[in-house]
Amino acid sequence: MIWNKSVQPACDPIMTAPLKAVDKPVDIATAMGAIGRRARMAARVLALADADRKDAALTAMAAALREHSAEILATNADDLAEARSSGATTAFLDRLKLDNQGVSAMADGLDVVRGLADPVGIVTEAWTRPNGMRIERVQVPLGVVGVIYESRPNVTADAGALCLKAGNAVILRGGSDSLRSARAIHTALARGLRAAGLPEEAIQLVPTRDRAAVGLMLQGLGGAIDVIVPRGGKGLIARVQAEARVPVFAHLEGICHVYIDRDAQLEMAKSIVCNAKMRRTGVCGAAETLLVDRAVAATHLQPLVTMLIEAGCEVRGDAAMQAADARVKPASEQDWGTEYLDAVIAAKVVDGVDVAIDHIARYGSQHTDAIVTDNQVTAEKFLREVDSAIVLHNASTQFADGAEFGFGAEIGIATGKLHARGPVGVEQLCTFKYRIRGTGQIRP
Repeated sequence: MIWNKSVQPACDPIMTAPLKAVDKPVDIATAMGAIGRRARMAARVLALADADRKDAALTAMAAALREHSAEILATNADDLAEARSSGATTAFLDRLKLDNQGVSAMADGLDVVRGLADPVGIVTEAWTRPNGMRIERVQVPLGVVGVIYESRPNVTADAGALCLKAGNAVILRGGSDSLRSARAIHTALARGLRAAGLPEEAIQLVPTRDRAAVGLMLQGLGGAIDVIVPRGGKGLIARVQAEARVPVFAHLEGICHVYIDRDAQLEMAKSIVCNAKMRRTGVCGAAETLLVDRAVAATHLQPLVTMLIEAGCEVRGDAAMQAADARVKPASEQDWGTEYLDAVIAAKVVDGVDVAIDHIARYGSQHTDAIVTDNQVTAEKFLREVDSAIVLHNASTQFADGAEFGFGAEIGIATGKLHARGPVGVEQLCTFKYRIRGTGQIRP
């Protein structure tokens, strides 16, 4: 159940109120249906909004985030306290936590999105048929995007900004653990929309922890939602796959690999592996499996394992890894397909790049995988044959981030193969239509 005031426009005070009952309850399906209808109406306005109006909103949204950072951090502290009391893991708390730098980064991300070229209306192809008809393929907004995400409150700002820039309305359903933080961030976004004269319903936050809201979004809210973008763990993704009745930008697990080739420089390998695993263990681009070419096991294995363990990472390895360091725990079959999102890594010695590629094909999630080597031929083979959304040569898997691609931000990393793949930025939030100009042609 959610409440009467909660179905008012986003600037309603309840959106930043404590989590408690306000007014009498109404049926959640009725409330979500109203959210969908408002989003559809807002999408029609945004589709026709010029770049200056959208950019003005983004400027005001970033300013509101900075101006109200203290309130955002205070609500985030409440979310963190509740999560700790419920026994949340360290990795989960890391994803949930905001600080001054994090709020500033959100605002900076909006500034970068504002500076991107407007993707709406770009003619990607044009040609003239023999009968004189002129055909153009032009980028247009998707319409209404539903974003379902867990724990990371910054996704509220990232998704809102990207959808706005691409001319889409968005319905945001954040995690129950981050609802206070998401509300505070959303309030800042609503202020920006209002300041620019755009409908606040362009960015709506589902104001309830009730999981029934997710099911209703997956059904499409009576045709209001055009696409769903899920961003979360196995449970959420499994539910999306089972229940979605609208197209989905799939984001499966981030079972990311780093392969150390026989021609890898040891110091580069150590630096990349440490960063890929330990920079932030709770992000989807964190390395979960280390593969080392047997040809350099004698020189590279022990330094790599020691480096990881001394950095605070638990290593679960095969017999060769265990022989390199007695502190390595034995790996099970399950470890090769596990997304730890923690300071744990599976490690294995393989017989060359072909076996490494086979291992990634069997156990990976087609998210992000990297090779470290000075051999350009081997690197090109890896880049060509590893079927993942992102493949890297001599760089950390933690670059799997839309901001690092120059997208300003991202809604998520799509691991499917239709329409969007990799970081989902403004261009991926557009579709296209054909415009045909004739001079009276008819078909014989």
